[in-house]
Amino acid sequence: MAATEHTAAAQNSGPPTTVPPEVPSGREQRMPRWLPRAMVLALALFACFQLGSWAFHQLTGLLINILIAFFLALAVEPAVSWMAHHGMRRGAATGIVFLGVIVAGAGFITLLGSMLAGQIVDMVEDFPKYLDSVISWINATFHTELSRVEIQDSLVHSDWLQKYVQNSATGVLDVSAQVLGGLFRILTILLFSFYFAADGPRLRRALCSVLPPAKQAEVLRAWEIAVDKTGGYLYSRGLMALISGVAHYILLVFLDVPYAPALAVWVGVISQFIPTIGTYLAGALPMLIAFTVDPWYALWVLIFVVVYQQFENYLLQPKLTAKTVDIHPAVAFGSVVAGTALLGAVGALIAIPAVATMQAFLGAYVKRYDVTDDPRVHGHRRRGGPPLARLRKALRGEPTGAPVDEAAADTQGEQGPAAGKSDDRA
Repeated sequence: MAATEHTAAAQNSGPPTTVPPEVPSGREQRMPRWLPRAMVLALALFACFQLGSWAFHQLTGLLINILIAFFLALAVEPAVSWMAHHGMRRGAATGIVFLGVIVAGAGFITLLGSMLAGQIVDMVEDFPKYLDSVISWINATFHTELSRVEIQDSLVHSDWLQKYVQNSATGVLDVSAQVLGGLFRILTILLFSFYFAADGPRLRRALCSVLPPAKQAEVLRAWEIAVDKTGGYLYSRGLMALISGVAHYILLVFLDVPYAPALAVWVGVISQFIPTIGTYLAGALPMLIAFTVDPWYALWVLIFVVVYQQFENYLLQPKLTAKTVDIHPAVAFGSVVAGTALLGAVGALIAIPAVATMQAFLGAYVKRYDVTDDPRVHGHRRRGGPPLARLRKALRGEPTGAPVDEAAADTQGEQGPAAGKSDDRA
């Protein structure tokens, strides 16, 4: 019995037996049928995303030009529709409007170019006189013996001037390429905007043909709001530019500043169509030209620019833009900053009409309620609240530890000190 038990214990204390793993069947070793198709689909989607991202970056310039052309077409749409309504063909009406825009732009560039060319010629002719006066002042102040001939020779034979001339000669080709690229971009924008304006009804029909009737009404409503806001923004800015140009022209003629018409056009256009910093850019050039005549004239121009800007911001602009682009100044400034961050100068130019269009479109679907007649709505604090009631009780010597009835405190606060006196008498 003992030997048998010892043998059994020895057998039980041996190494444990391992069970061999189950070998899966052939069906379980196969790859799922959906996995190869999912991998191919994922790779195809990734390739399409990369291709789309590359194409978008390559076509960014073209897309921006189309966006500018679309807003330009919206801006001229009221004039084109008015001419078409009076019997003129839409293509001819669009051509007349764009011809007027081109003539106005060419006239502005011609006036500005003639002003700058004449001013540069005058500065070059008077440069020896300015240099002689500066040299005389330096000799009298610092007791030197400088001469204009020596300074000219040192400048002509200096290394930095030769390097500057070489860099300027190589930069002429870059400037020419930029000018040609700018002209091509302007022609592209004009071409697309002409087609958008001339074929506006056809474009709307093509867009509405792929939408259900309920969505068609929404698209047409959004299109109409965009036309009203963009056109109203352009025309109101044009009217303010005209008023600003006339006002500054009168000032410049009164001060006998040269090139008064060109400077007036410059101030009117730049101050109205370049947001935020346009006023400062517009006023800098007349101040510079006036400074060459008399330094006090530059000060008078600066004072007039500042005063007129306040008149325009608080009196003129609210009346002209109340029905066209009625947005808060803070919203307008934020939209300009956001547009500049996204699209640069183009975004700054189209940000305000775009935000005004979005605001008007969303305003038609946002439900509004009557505001309660509460003093806090008008910026006044509520009188007679619990803290004030506890203070009054403390002044009267009453205990303030008990809870205060807010309704009674409000009533007491509205009745004023007379009610407190009657309670004391009671």
